[in-house]
Amino acid sequence: MSKKKNVKQTDKNLEGIEQALTRSEQFIEDNQKALTYILGGLIVVLLIIIGGNRYYLKPLNEEAAADMYYAERFFEMDSFNLALNGYGTYPGFLNVLDDYGISKSGKISRYYAGVCYHQLGDYEAAVDLLNKFKTDDLLVGAAKYSTLGDAYVEMGDMGKAISAYKSGIEKYENNFSSPIILKKLGLVYEELGQLDDALETYKAIESTYPGSAEGKEIKKYIGRVESKMSL
Repeated sequence: MSKKKNVKQTDKNLEGIEQALTRSEQFIEDNQKALTYILGGLIVVLLIIIGGNRYYLKPLNEEAAADMYYAERFFEMDSFNLALNGYGTYPGFLNVLDDYGISKSGKISRYYAGVCYHQLGDYEAAVDLLNKFKTDDLLVGAAKYSTLGDAYVEMGDMGKAISAYKSGIEKYENNFSSPIILKKLGLVYEELGQLDDALETYKAIESTYPGSAEGKEIKKYIGRVESKMSL
């Protein structure tokens, strides 16, 4: 008896599957033209993306890199105004950003321009550009947040400076930049009278980056904070 029930149940299951397949086939048949348009559209979009990368973005990146050459040279010479705004026929970082914003060089120009504004004392412009700059590079990302924190310090916004320094340490940890940013963070804490936080930050340099330039001199900062705490 149970075998007959199982056979009937199996037949019902098969019948249900067949019905589902029939409905699917009918749906495809009824909507074949629409599905063909959708598939064709997806293929066209894919070809546009591939073609765009090959025939548009690649030459655009090359043009942007060429235009940025002299701006980088001015930057290396600490001629930040020339690096930012250009000189004669030589474009500055702002020109590259305006003309080639979606290219790799255009994107890194945003960072360079932010640093230039900071060096020129226009901290609000520096903050605006640096906050819009995104990167996966450890050193460049850390440098962004280090400069951003410095700009906030100059503007007197210590809370945002602390937040920027912490972001640089947490998101872009590396043996070169992190001890530098930690020291800046410790100095801000010390300036604010947050001595426990300053001491903890300095000791983090001592324990994690003892071989860095900051690590080799950090004992005097630790001693200074401990002296303040004992008063």
